[in-house]
Amino acid sequence: MLETQIWFYTGAALVVIGSIATVAGPGVRDPIVRILNTEIPAVGVSLIFLTYNHTLALLTFIAATTIMTLVLLRAVIRLEEMGVEL
Repeated sequence: MLETQIWFYTGAALVVIGSIATVAGPGVRDPIVRILNTEIPAVGVSLIFLTYNHTLALLTFIAATTIMTLVLLRAVIRLEEMGVEL
């Protein structure tokens, strides 16, 4: 039982800390670094789901990472097309 709680609370901490660090981080201007920073909350969500079901955790991690990467890369491409200095 204790092992399940450790995974859940570690995942919750990663989600909270990773989200705050990504949003209000140290002024990272490189969009690729921001994409990599979003992986920390995704791992946290996977650890939370890992306490319930291993398959659910794996599918959630794959889906969240894929969707996040596509959205952020599209935003970077759109900003470069507009000529915004990153």
